[in-house]
Amino acid sequence: MKYMLLIYSPEQAWTSDEWNQCVGTSLEICQELAAKGQLIGASPLHPVATGATVRVREQKPLVTAGPFAETVEQLGGYYLLDVENLDEAIAIASRLPPAKKGTVEIRPIMPLEGLPSEKLKAEPSGAASQLKKFMFLCYDDEEYWNNAGPEALRAAMDEAAALAHRIDAKGQYLSASPLHPTSTATSVRVRDGVKSVTDGPFAETREVLGGFYLILARDQDEALDYAAQHSGARVGAVEVRQVYDLPAPVLTTEK
Repeated sequence: MKYMLLIYSPEQAWTSDEWNQCVGTSLEICQELAAKGQLIGASPLHPVATGATVRVREQKPLVTAGPFAETVEQLGGYYLLDVENLDEAIAIASRLPPAKKGTVEIRPIMPLEGLPSEKLKAEPSGAASQLKKFMFLCYDDEEYWNNAGPEALRAAMDEAAALAHRIDAKGQYLSASPLHPTSTATSVRVRDGVKSVTDGPFAETREVLGGFYLILARDQDEALDYAAQHSGARVGAVEVRQVYDLPAPVLTTEK
């Protein structure tokens, strides 16, 4: 089963030495997971101060600086895993260094037919090699979609898949997927060596993370243009964050 691990921690809680050690340990875990065929993708995100959020209201895009969620612990990175079950995902989450200072939120990924094939392990070539990697964090109002009904939700998902194909046609698509509802979320923390596992998402907000895109773009402006085309931006928000590139060997080890 596929899971997304969302890494939240206070950005100011890390010294340079602690951060370098965290990166080194995280890369070792990535290589171990890749060797087992359990790693789909992983990367830290650039600081929240570099992010931007898009909403579309009355057909006009509204762009604000910074992330969507106002919390002390900010989203700093992600892992995409393919493991047997939730227990295995929890065991991996509890080994990640940020679990000792922040929270690792585990969300099951919802399969969606009609998306382009994933390209996370493909090395960009030609003009694509000059592009930057961005993540869209798509925040939805679950109550709105529950009231709108399954047909409206299906139409929005079809529209989101169509956007993925338009990006893919330009050679800029890497991956995308909706997440299962927040009622399926699990949060993992480790304090003084003791693991704590709780149900539910980390951030308590009306608009909750409902899915993600990973794309390539020339710059943030182009990424924001794509984000404004996402169906969820009309009733929720799309946070755009640049992604650090991990060393290629981490993501190319096959099962």
